[in-house]
Amino acid sequence: MKRCYFCRGEIVEKKIRHIHQWGSKIIIFKDLPAEVCRQCGEVYLSPMVVDKIDYATTQLNKFKKECIEVPVIAYPKLAAV
Repeated sequence: MKRCYFCRGEIVEKKIRHIHQWGSKIIIFKDLPAEVCRQCGEVYLSPMVVDKIDYATTQLNKFKKECIEVPVIAYPKLAAV
């Protein structure tokens, strides 16, 4: 059984949602295979998954069908209302 590096909790395999920021872009990956600590929630991604995230991040034009515009509101503008 694998143990968490931080808390020694049990690590289980799960599919997760991962929010990745690259420059001014925010990319949400869903159903990523990951190992997650049951106790503290620490997430471990395999090198292969990280490579796929890097590829998708630099090749966003190949995933245009999956991309949507999402409004982002800066709090200072909201606070001024």
